Amino acid sequence: MAVPEGFQPGDFYKTDEGYIVFTEQYLLRKGFCCMNGCKHCPYQFNPAKGRIDPNYDNPNNKKQ
Repeated sequence: MAVPEGFQPGDFYKTDEGYIVFTEQYLLRKGFCCMNGCKHCPYQFNPAKGRIDPNYDNPNNKKQ
């Protein structure tokens, strides 16, 4: 898959359904939390509480 202009390799992936999912790499470079509950949010946004939660550990960002 070709990387669109403005993105770097590893910034996103496509699901089997065709959705684009931004990675932690891209969201960190973006520089702020959009509070949309992104799957790989590195800013400790807790979707259950709807806010930044310093105690929240996003399970999708676990390094293998």
